[in-house]
Amino acid sequence: MSATIAVEKPTRSARAVLFRSQWFILLVVALVAAVITGSVNPRFFRVNNLVNIFEQISTLGVVASGATVLIISGNFDISVGAAIGLSSCVMAMLMKAGYPDPLAVAAGLGVATGCALFVGGCSILFRAPSFIISLAAIGVFKGTALFLTQASLQTIYGHFEALGSTRLGGVVPLIFVVSLAVYTAIGFVLRYTQLGRRVYAIGANERAAFLAGVELTRNKLAFFALNGLLVGIAAAMMLSRVGAAQPSTGAGIELQAIGAVVIGGTPMNGGRGRVVGTFFGVLLMGVISNSLNMLQVSPYLQDVTFGMLIIVSVAVSLFSQRRGRAVA
Repeated sequence: MSATIAVEKPTRSARAVLFRSQWFILLVVALVAAVITGSVNPRFFRVNNLVNIFEQISTLGVVASGATVLIISGNFDISVGAAIGLSSCVMAMLMKAGYPDPLAVAAGLGVATGCALFVGGCSILFRAPSFIISLAAIGVFKGTALFLTQASLQTIYGHFEALGSTRLGGVVPLIFVVSLAVYTAIGFVLRYTQLGRRVYAIGANERAAFLAGVELTRNKLAFFALNGLLVGIAAAMMLSRVGAAQPSTGAGIELQAIGAVVIGGTPMNGGRGRVVGTFFGVLLMGVISNSLNMLQVSPYLQDVTFGMLIIVSVAVSLFSQRRGRAVA
């Protein structure tokens, strides 16, 4: 009898934890949305459409992974869309000028990392919220891209196509595999490295982290640099897939990334969060976007849907935090 009870208790406990997990709830919602859409439009479950979903969420997933690190640490960077535009334009211009693709990509990664460090450095130097600095940086990065390109489209057709067009086994997009590798790497950093522990410590209580001996400036710059590197990777993925770049490339992706992070269960005030939640947040956004297209819903109403989804996620997050404090 006692052995049976001992077995049942861990089982019930594991089940309760599973159903309280944000990622599991998102997975269930995504599956429900997929089933409903597939019952109305059977084309949803065609292999080509499912592959298209994976391709669409790959770039967003890489950007959202970087945003996860920043938001957990209590920072924001809403200039990543403009940074993608600048970075991808630099890559395309160098490729058109005859430079080797690896060198052009390395330069683009450097530009994106530099943009992120500019935002983080100014935020630290002026003791200003990173949100405000990144808001101003949008104009700086976009204006620079417009000046360099003279507002012209930079096409690279015939160059750097492998990353965006390769499908492993003829089915799985290579860029989706790259995004999974990024999720895995960020998850490992957050969970098993000293840098990851400092992300949570600074996000939870910056002053307490400082008193505990954590060097704030160097670590914050590391967080922004990591985010910038991922933004550069996303720019390369987007350039390879589209085959062209312009200053507006990447516009709006920063809000989608922040939305995916919030939907995934990371609170806006930082200190908590997991990249697995971000993955399922990105997946849910991709499934819903594709479902609405399949159901021929107006693009304007799609914006309303995503906005309401993010608002509901924020409300649920705040309710969970208050409930946790009450129980404590």
